[in-house]
Amino acid sequence: MSNAEWITRVDPVEPQPGPLRGLTMALKDNIDLAGVPTTAGDPRTTEPAASNAFVVDRLIAAGAVPLGKTNLDQYATGLVGTRSPYGACHSVFSADHISGGSSSGSAVAVASGQVDFALGTDTAGSGRVPAAFNRLVGIKPSRGLVSARGVVPACRSLDCVTVMARSVETARRAFEVMVGFDPDDAWSRRFESLPHSRPGRVGPPVIGVPDVDLDLDPLHEKAWQQMLAEAHRLGQVVAVDIQPLLEAANLLYSGPWLAERWLAFGDKLDDVPEVDPTVRAIVRGGSELTAAAAFAGFDRLASLARASEHLWTSLDALLLPVTPNHPTLAEVAADPIGTNSRLGRFTNMVNLLDLCAVAFPGPDRADGLPFGVQLIAPAGHDHVLIDLAAQWTDEVLLAVAGAHLTGQPLNPELVRRGARLVESARTASTYRMYLVPGPRPALTPAAEGAELEVEIWAIPAAQLGGFATTIQPPLAIGPLDLSDGRRILGFVSTADAVNPANDITSHGGWRSYLASSNQQDV
Repeated sequence: MSNAEWITRVDPVEPQPGPLRGLTMALKDNIDLAGVPTTAGDPRTTEPAASNAFVVDRLIAAGAVPLGKTNLDQYATGLVGTRSPYGACHSVFSADHISGGSSSGSAVAVASGQVDFALGTDTAGSGRVPAAFNRLVGIKPSRGLVSARGVVPACRSLDCVTVMARSVETARRAFEVMVGFDPDDAWSRRFESLPHSRPGRVGPPVIGVPDVDLDLDPLHEKAWQQMLAEAHRLGQVVAVDIQPLLEAANLLYSGPWLAERWLAFGDKLDDVPEVDPTVRAIVRGGSELTAAAAFAGFDRLASLARASEHLWTSLDALLLPVTPNHPTLAEVAADPIGTNSRLGRFTNMVNLLDLCAVAFPGPDRADGLPFGVQLIAPAGHDHVLIDLAAQWTDEVLLAVAGAHLTGQPLNPELVRRGARLVESARTASTYRMYLVPGPRPALTPAAEGAELEVEIWAIPAAQLGGFATTIQPPLAIGPLDLSDGRRILGFVSTADAVNPANDITSHGGWRSYLASSNQQDV
């Protein structure tokens, strides 16, 4: 089944010198790219944009290369990726399941490897939901940290330009270029600093998790429980009351903020085939709201903000699933409003309560579909969240050859640090294996050697330093060549640290040596 991620493709240009030189990007088609119409998902818009959006200018100046404009839920109203006359998008991992929206095409373009990163927008979760459904990292900045000048508004007081990438590092590189005060954007804000840690906080991070059942679908629930177990390895986990946040989420499509959508594009919602009927039905309700209803909404939000502000005195971040489930295209077609509404349960409140968020992949569901989680913190703590997400997601490949192999005595040390087995492999034929005190095997480079059995594990980058301190000489962690030509880290030793009389290369690996010598004391 084909996907519908692109609305307009453009020819790549020579990149400018800068920190993003050569990285390719896609732009959600509610963000201006000079010379290309900004449709916001409405094909009646054919006039090319006269200039780039503020944030696009910054990225191009830093060396990024735009490759086109991507599909979206029309006028950025939806979390499903199906409300578009250009066609529905599906997850790159399942043709039956939605891509998420409204930044649907941007997520698909990144997840399918067509671009290095993409811009979306996130008012109610429109950057985080498609990131979650396509195993991506999605940074939802603090409101006003990234200028929205040159972006078609959905809900101007809440709109945020977001970035999606396949790794935290790439998303961070783009984010750092995107940040900048824009005096010509009335909603742009000056932040004195963006700290990498909460002021006055020392020790491991304190991560809040909900103290109630979240009513997740069974496949989501199982992955969520795995994620909670990982959280305990990363820091101190504290159960907290999130009810005020959930109540705030319910406000987004009522009162002031629905009226604000009507103000932004209600005049374009004619009864014509080009307008998505679900978008029309939702937003037209904003035309009937009164000033009294608006102020009632502001007052209720202020009360909920006060009820939740104590969370941030003790937490570095709040951990939540991005969504309670992952619907199919058929489920959305059967109940387009109800299915969409459920998806925003854990995302709608973030901008309303002036918070920032980073979505990133958690453990995959049992059916192989991605499961996305998010870290949330007060405005201005974007780097705190990005750093925490990096600790969770950035991994280093490490080859092990002895007591850390699966089933061997020190393997739990790897598992405890969040490492995961990737594959079995063999070294290049330029290594020999020697028995050293422990007893343990030592791999040493040699002109004539053999391909020796190893396992490749992926260990969180933040855990590698601590793990390395547990390795006793003469072993150390250093570059190791594999039989397929890759070079990764592994357990190695120099030749002058071993006894040539203890050469066990002929066994082909540590397990074979143990079996032949009948020695299990490792």
